[in-house]
This record gives sequence, structure tokens and C-alpha cells, in this order.
Amino acid sequence: MTKTPDFTKVMQDMMASFPVDASAFQNAFKTQAAFAEKFSKVAIEAAEKSTEISAKWAKDALAKVGEIAKAKAEPADYTKSMTDFASAAAEMAAENLAAFAEVAKKVQMETVELMLAAGKDMSEDATAAVKKATADVTSVAKKAAAAAK
Repeated sequence: MTKTPDFTKVMQDMMASFPVDASAFQNAFKTQAAFAEKFSKVAIEAAEKSTEISAKWAKDALAKVGEIAKAKAEPADYTKSMTDFASAAAEMAAENLAAFAEVAKKVQMETVELMLAAGKDMSEDATAAVKKATADVTSVAKKAAAAAK
């Protein structure tokens, strides 16, 4: 009782045994990389589809402008041609904006699904890491307590 316990060895053993699990960091990195890959795929597909819609819209508009540029026999034909172009342009705008909206809706749905899946995966990883760390700390604490006796 008069002897003061030497905790130096106990502390060294405890710090050496402190659970730093590098695999948890590796798993988190892999999960993040997989999420980034999936999200990039969604963004690239949306960009491709949007580019296709824009290119088709421009091609269709140029074809309609070609009709306006043709020489007409009667002055009234120019008015009719312009009216037809305006009507066709409005129709094309409505169709293409609806197509853009579909792309945006698909991206939104896929993004929400990815976020939910990522949150679930990260939650499961965190829970597993905490359980393992708790078990390791408990084991180390028991060893330290036994060594102190």
C-alpha cells in the first residue's frame, strides 16, 4: 500500500494497443469513391442526353429556317412562312423543354436514390467501426486493469 503503482508500463501498453483501425478509413474511402463514380455516371448521362436534345433542337430549327429562306412567288407566302415557323418553333420549344424536364427528373430521382444508399452504407460502416472500437477499448481496458493489480 505504501508503494505507488507505476502506470508507465500500463499507459505504454494501452497506447500501443489503442484501436486505430486503418481498414475503417480504407472502407470509407472505397465507399466514397464508389459513390463518386455512380454520381459522375448520372451527371455524364444527363449531360449526354441534354446535348442530344440541344443538337436535335438546333437541327430542327435550322431546317425550319431553311423553309423561310426559300424564295416565294407571292408576298403573302412570306407571311405564311413566318407564321408557320413561329408556330413550329413554339411547338419545338415545348417538346424540347419537356424532354429537358424528363432528364432533370431522372437525375433528381437517381441522385436521391444514391444519397439514400450512401447514407445507409455510411451508417452501417460507422456502426461496425464503433462496435469494433468499443470491443477493442474494452479489451485493452481489461488488460490494463489486470496489469495494474
